[in-house]
Amino acid sequence: MSNGIVDVQWLRNHLNDKNLVIFDCRFRLSDPKAGRSFYDHGHIPGAYFLDLEEHLSGRKGAHGGRHPLPDEREFVNLLRKSNVHKESMVVAYDDQMAGSARLWFLLKYMGHDNVSILDGGIQEWVRAGFNLSTEVPPPGNGDIIPKINSEIIASVDEVKNLEGRKLIDCRERIRYRGIEEPIDRKAGHIPNAINIPYSDLLSNNHYIEETKIKNIFKEIPEGSIVYCGSGVTSCVNLFAMEKIGLNPKVYVGSWSDWISYDENEIARE
Repeated sequence: MSNGIVDVQWLRNHLNDKNLVIFDCRFRLSDPKAGRSFYDHGHIPGAYFLDLEEHLSGRKGAHGGRHPLPDEREFVNLLRKSNVHKESMVVAYDDQMAGSARLWFLLKYMGHDNVSILDGGIQEWVRAGFNLSTEVPPPGNGDIIPKINSEIIASVDEVKNLEGRKLIDCRERIRYRGIEEPIDRKAGHIPNAINIPYSDLLSNNHYIEETKIKNIFKEIPEGSIVYCGSGVTSCVNLFAMEKIGLNPKVYVGSWSDWISYDENEIARE
C-alpha cells in the first residue's frame, strides 16, 4: 500500500480486516442503471455499492453542474449505514478509475483521510483469479463524523481569479478544443485553462509511474485547480496531483456549471 493506492493482492490479503470497508463505484453516464447491474452480477466480496447519481452527487439546480456535491447529512448517514467508522480504512474501486477517484475526493472533503483506490480496478481483481460475489453486505452502524475540508474545493470565483495558479481542464482534447461536445449544451473550455486529460495519467486502469506524473505536472504550481465536465473524471487528476504534493483543488461544478452562467466567456481552439 502506498500513497492512497492499494493493489489487488493487498486487498485480497486484508479482505477480512475488521476496519476495512470496500465500495464499488462503477457507473456509466450513458446508462444510469449500469453500475448497479454490474454490481449485482458480481463484485469484490464485502463491497457496498455507491451510485454516482444517487449517492455520490446531490440534487441538480440551475447552477452547480451535473454532479453537485451530495447533501452532507445524507452522505454521512449513507457512510454510517455502510459501516464506515472514524478508524475505518476505505478502499474504492470501479472499472474506469473515475468513480473511485470521486469517492476518494468526497471522503477527503469529509475529512476522512484513510481512503485508498484499488489500482487496476475490478478488472485487475478478475485477472488475478480472485472470486467475485453477489452477496450484499448487511447494513452497518458506523460512527464517522465529518470534518469538512473546504480547502480541496474551488469556487467559480476562484476559477475567475487564479492569482498565479493554473486551471486544468481534464477532459479529452476534442472536448477541450470545442471540436465536439457529446454531453453538455455548449462546447469549448474555460478561458485560460490548459488541457491535461485524465486519461494521460492512466494506463490500463493503472496510474502511471509517479516520475511520469511529476513530469506531466512539473510546471504546475501548488493549489492549482482541476475541472472536467461535472467534477468526476477531474478527480483522477486531483488524486494524482495530491500524490505528488501539489495540494490541488477541484471546481466541482466544472464545465457544466460554468456554462450555466450566460455571462461566462467560452474559449475554443
